[in-house]
Amino acid sequence: MADGEHGARGRRSKVARVIDEYDLEGLGAELEARWTATGDDHWSLRDLATYVNEELVRASLREAGRTPVAADVQNALALLSGDESAAAEATQLRRRLERDGVAVDDLERDLVTYQAVRSYLQDHRGAEYERDVGDRVDAVTQSIQKLRGRLVSVTESKLEQLRDSSRLTLGEFRVMVDVRVLCTDCNSQQAITDLLASGGCDCEE
Repeated sequence: MADGEHGARGRRSKVARVIDEYDLEGLGAELEARWTATGDDHWSLRDLATYVNEELVRASLREAGRTPVAADVQNALALLSGDESAAAEATQLRRRLERDGVAVDDLERDLVTYQAVRSYLQDHRGAEYERDVGDRVDAVTQSIQKLRGRLVSVTESKLEQLRDSSRLTLGEFRVMVDVRVLCTDCNSQQAITDLLASGGCDCEE
């Protein structure tokens, strides 16, 4: 679907709008290609959102007659994103951008989130990402299982030594190791094997 078209409910995608308004021809196809790629070539939705926002800053600087060098783009994006590390220089940087002719307030409103990128790719471009769960994930799973087995074995041995030397009262026992991963962004919690098998947490659902 073309960048400027509307979704099924008639509401225009924010990403499609800014691609048109900032004259970022080809960006939509690039986003789709990077998201649907596999292995090391795959970009997450968050990475893509950052990339779009960097492109918006670059386009704004070019429109204002400035050459967008990497440091300027990163500093401007940190300011517009509310990065605390940029707070000390925020007022000075904002004034300099406005003095150069950058519509800072408009640019700030046009920054996109990863949810907006996901909506654009799925609803407007009909793209889908098939997770690559090949040999690398299998290798990590096997490595973690081996480490867990080793931990169980060592723990059992140490407990038996303590029990046999009368330093610990303990009947027949089993050692169980439950490794769980908590994602603090989406607040989902899964066993490590379930996380690897499912391809991730709930952040991109």
